[in-house]
Amino acid sequence: MSAPRYPSQWEADVALRDGAAAHVRPIRPDDKDALQAFHKRQSAESIYLRFFAPLRELSKRDLSRFTEVDFVERVALVVTIEDDIIAVGRYDALGDGDAEVAFNVSDQHQGRGLGSVLLEHLADVARESGIRRFVAEVLPQNRKMITVFTEAGYHVKQGYDDGVVNVEFDIHPTEKSLAVAAAREHRAEAKSLRPALAPESVVVIGASRDPQAVGNRLLKNVIEGGFRGPVYAVNPEAFEVAGVASFARLSELPTPAELALVAVPAASVPEVVGDCARAGIKAAIIVSRGFAEVDDGGLRLQNQVVRQARRHGMRVVGPNSLGVINATAEVALNASLAPVLPRAGNLALFSQSGAMSVAVLTAAVRRDLGISSFVSAGNRADVSGNDCMQYWEEDPATRVVGIYLESIGNPRKFSRIARRLSRSKPVIVVKTGGAGFKVPPGHAVRHTSATKTTVKAMFRQAGVISVDNTSDMFDVADLLCHQPLPRGPRVSIVSNSEAMGSLIADLLVDRDLRATVDSSLNVHSPLADFEATFERHLSSDEVDIVFANVVTPISTPLAPIAKALARAAAKHPDTMVLSCFIGPENVNPSLSTGSVGVIRDQDLQATYPTDAGRVVVPHFDSPEAAAKALVAASRYAAWREKPLGERVYFDDTDRPRARSIIDRELSRDPEVPLGQRRELDAETVRELLACYGIDVWEAREARTADEAVAAAEHLGYPVVLKSASARYRHRADMGGVRLDIENADELRRAVAVMQRNLGQVTEAPFEVQRMAPLGTACVVRTEEDPLFGPVVSFGLAGDAINLLDDVAQRIAPLSTEDVASMVRSVRAAPKLFGYGGLPAVDVPALENLIARASQFADDVPEIASLQLYPVVVAPPGAEVTLAVLTARVSIAGAQRNDLARRALPRLSDG
Repeated sequence: MSAPRYPSQWEADVALRDGAAAHVRPIRPDDKDALQAFHKRQSAESIYLRFFAPLRELSKRDLSRFTEVDFVERVALVVTIEDDIIAVGRYDALGDGDAEVAFNVSDQHQGRGLGSVLLEHLADVARESGIRRFVAEVLPQNRKMITVFTEAGYHVKQGYDDGVVNVEFDIHPTEKSLAVAAAREHRAEAKSLRPALAPESVVVIGASRDPQAVGNRLLKNVIEGGFRGPVYAVNPEAFEVAGVASFARLSELPTPAELALVAVPAASVPEVVGDCARAGIKAAIIVSRGFAEVDDGGLRLQNQVVRQARRHGMRVVGPNSLGVINATAEVALNASLAPVLPRAGNLALFSQSGAMSVAVLTAAVRRDLGISSFVSAGNRADVSGNDCMQYWEEDPATRVVGIYLESIGNPRKFSRIARRLSRSKPVIVVKTGGAGFKVPPGHAVRHTSATKTTVKAMFRQAGVISVDNTSDMFDVADLLCHQPLPRGPRVSIVSNSEAMGSLIADLLVDRDLRATVDSSLNVHSPLADFEATFERHLSSDEVDIVFANVVTPISTPLAPIAKALARAAAKHPDTMVLSCFIGPENVNPSLSTGSVGVIRDQDLQATYPTDAGRVVVPHFDSPEAAAKALVAASRYAAWREKPLGERVYFDDTDRPRARSIIDRELSRDPEVPLGQRRELDAETVRELLACYGIDVWEAREARTADEAVAAAEHLGYPVVLKSASARYRHRADMGGVRLDIENADELRRAVAVMQRNLGQVTEAPFEVQRMAPLGTACVVRTEEDPLFGPVVSFGLAGDAINLLDDVAQRIAPLSTEDVASMVRSVRAAPKLFGYGGLPAVDVPALENLIARASQFADDVPEIASLQLYPVVVAPPGAEVTLAVLTARVSIAGAQRNDLARRALPRLSDG
């Protein structure tokens, strides 16, 4: 009998509770020695709690049984650091969807969340195999194991019998289990970045004495940046570099360093990372070039570096990184090659390539925007923007997050994290790279069919503020870093120019804000009048936002007016205020050193000191830029006010049955390449969709009038006759559909007319189907993307989609709010709610269908595409309020790049 196929897709690197990385993989027959060593390291108590017996050594029979599994009925996973097994989890199927589960965690690694990691991964693997419930027998004194089960978020039942606690729980994800898993992942990944962004000590490896060398510049920047902890240099040819003691090797450092800055040739990096691991270093920032950005050889070298780091629990920023900055006073770390350094503030920045990192930092300095921290991820071989968002969510110094995305490796995870982060902190993203997403060098999935529309849909769903360029990003960041979110859409424009005030109002009203203009002031009005007018609008209960605009063609000092605005704003810290002052002073601004604030270069940004800090009124140099930033901030505030909704989930589905059907269909032709699609026949589609409560109306093929009549008599009159030709399918306007046929004579005539007019041939038969109720025809689709997963789309059939591309898209999994917003966001949506005197249709039934389709596509990654078209939705009270008339499904081998279980980014095999 051949050995079972090793399921390499179950392997994953994970961040543990303390932030260190570890590797999860299926057990192998060659793990016998490692498993025995793991067992012998365990205390007598731990052995007894696991085996209910004092087994000081595992027998050969036990070792074979534990390491030789079939990965179907018997599954075992191990967690490793370096080559040591530090935890084991397994289940054995019992039948009827049940499996007995057990864990064993090393005594030396207790408290690191290993049991929770194994439960997440085992449950996900078990669900793929049709297991629905885990059971376990646990000794009462094994409270840690019982806690792993009860705190995982499942509905756990416990019983006590014959001195043993019997535990059982369904393993289908619940709202609570998903939230618990996400919270654990968040805490672990956030903590894993702490050594890179807030280290206690730093060592620069490759710290040359040449002032022009990269290592020398890195070391000087760390020193001159005022880093609070110890700084070391490693250079075997020098005793000191830049005034810092230098050591020949890491083992000679007087105290271990937490962060290594690596500036050595690419070929030497693997050896250096190995030395770092042995020295106990927790993170490495690699500025060296010559990796995946160069060629496939560089990619292999890059993967070698990351695998080695993760084997030892390290995280890596880069390679090809410009470095990181933490500008907070407590850390003061400039571990970068940045030519300029922004002041400390509350804006966190992420970029990838060195060139764009320089551009982003230079723009921040030019705009005088302070940063909390900055990360240049380079090739993003390990640490990504997702990790940084996890960290910044917990960072008290960060108020706003700005991300310059050149590529993305895991949009599904990005969406999950950004959606949670955006609930507390704005996330502003500049997306480059053409229509969709290119994938960073060295990542496993290199192609995505996602369009620009899909990308925007993902951002909108996650509450991300999407902008076109860095200038827009900093405009929005300036506003959100310094001002409260707008309470609502009501904008009061205070301007000395009626024309300019009207222009600004038009810019805002066109983007769903409500604007009024007060143009009672002029440039000669006393300063007290300006301040009183600002105060009056700021204090009004009818105003959510004040937009101050002063225009002067003469050398009227604008600085005093800006300061008057800041004084008035300081009295109303809960109202958003922004300004656009236009005049000669913009060109050559003055500098005020008084107690009231500062006028920055090329701005008129005013600040005013208060007991709680400074009030900053952002200034924009054009009304268009100000309006654009204000609209972005207002839409974000409105998104935050909306409820998240609950994740859609139906417990009447039969996922194991659906998996069985998919496996059956894929096995029909095992030679078909993994990603190649194959379309399922109509009966299989009906069988498959029924597993998720989606009823597709039966349609029968007919090649002759007699066959059509026989089909109609089986289905029952009235019926519809359709051409099955790809050209005429669903085209009533071209004669491809005949409706409401009441009897056999009418049907025979319809067949004859269709044959005559369309030239119907035997290769494209007719379809006969029962007549659906009158209603609105809709289209529901899902499309599997290897990066995004299922992209769910909705629209009203006909010209709305075909001519106007009026389609709403969301990324599964969906929430109830996502589904409701999809239905209402298309421009043709009023037709569903009684437009033009038409009756409103059964929208809840339509939302139920979209939700089921999204769960189906999310649960079964082999669903390459699903199309429900037409879906006829009738008014409530009709005999049938929703009918899915046609469904098409194509399948392919699963290629999804996102796991339901906790995992760090995968590496390419290239």
